[in-house]
Amino acid sequence: MSSNSDDPSLARLLGKNRWFSELPASVISDIRAQVRHRHLGDGECVYAKGDLPDGLYGVVSGAARISNIGLDGREAVLAILSPGSWFGEISLIDGLPRSHDTHASGPTELLFLSRQNFQQLLDRHPELYPLFMRLLCRRLRVTFAVQEDSALLPLPARLVKRLLMHAHNYGQTEPDGNHLAVQLSQESLGLMLNSSRQSVNKLLKRMEQADWLRVRYGQIVILDEPALNRMAGGELPADW
Repeated sequence: MSSNSDDPSLARLLGKNRWFSELPASVISDIRAQVRHRHLGDGECVYAKGDLPDGLYGVVSGAARISNIGLDGREAVLAILSPGSWFGEISLIDGLPRSHDTHASGPTELLFLSRQNFQQLLDRHPELYPLFMRLLCRRLRVTFAVQEDSALLPLPARLVKRLLMHAHNYGQTEPDGNHLAVQLSQESLGLMLNSSRQSVNKLLKRMEQADWLRVRYGQIVILDEPALNRMAGGELPADW
């Protein structure tokens, strides 16, 4: 690992994340002084299910793939975290082992705040405790929403809801400032939704033809969020 608290990539990463950007300047300065850089190759393990918590991570470039393997060997992808996303705080707070596997998706650069430095940060800034509780509650709400969608919604609605969820929690704004982009492959979407890549591809093509989104390699750009919101609410076109 390497250290460079003055690296502009760190300032950009903290600014991209809504939760971190709201922190007091003194806390952000403290974090910048403690983090380290970690570089991983495609598929390299960040941590495995059952590992003891080692620290907090932030994605600078590439992506982090959060998943678990079932008894039948199938992978269930929970999230693909793009630059600006932070993860790993749950085990740091409750002290229990990691609940899932995390791997680099493509060449990936992470920021790492060790468990010891994380605890020292909380000791110096106890005002962070309610902020972390708010962050955990937000993620718990997302988890409940995903479970409800899986039980009640058809695939088209589940697909657009997952896209919108990722866009608002982990997405990035396009250079034009008007559209959100999601770093997700069609294969990953299929794994998240327990569906095939072919089914996801077919639906995305129809949405692209309707000018609701644009599909790029490993990326999906949201063009018409109101239309996608209507679809997420169950308002499907008659011929779907």
